[in-house]
Amino acid sequence: MTPSRTSKEAAKGSTAAKGRRETANERADRNMGELLQELRVALPGVQVLFAFLLTVPFAQGFQRMTNDQVDLYFGVLLATAVSTAFLIAPTALHRLLFRQRDKVFLVNISNGLAIVGLFVLGVAITGAVLLIADFIFDGAKVTISTIAIGLLVLLLWVALPLGRRLQLRSGS
Repeated sequence: MTPSRTSKEAAKGSTAAKGRRETANERADRNMGELLQELRVALPGVQVLFAFLLTVPFAQGFQRMTNDQVDLYFGVLLATAVSTAFLIAPTALHRLLFRQRDKVFLVNISNGLAIVGLFVLGVAITGAVLLIADFIFDGAKVTISTIAIGLLVLLLWVALPLGRRLQLRSGS
């Protein structure tokens, strides 16, 4: 324990059992940094998808889309916009709450925003695959490709981390 930390701070803010000795503020700073790094990975993907979707109505093939495809396109566009808003929100919050000494709140709310943003991004990606597959194929290829991507996103983004959380809670 460093002289600058009291034993009460060390007991409250330390996670020595898991190999870290940090105050609650140090942990919040580290968690915020990690979250912002993770968002730097997710944001280019959602931005590319959004940019692509913004150009679709101006492409020649857009006139050949059915009414259902146009509705699906607009739903995917909206999902991508919502995902973008949720994934960028932690950065905006961080800037607007800068030096307000409210990092724990910022980390907690930003974590929730990022999770919702990733969920909606998964919906948008799956919807984009459905849209493109429906535009270029008929029948089983559309269904199989859409289900495969949806399941892959669910497996990697939901089932894998939640399964690991359950393992950690049960002590495995």
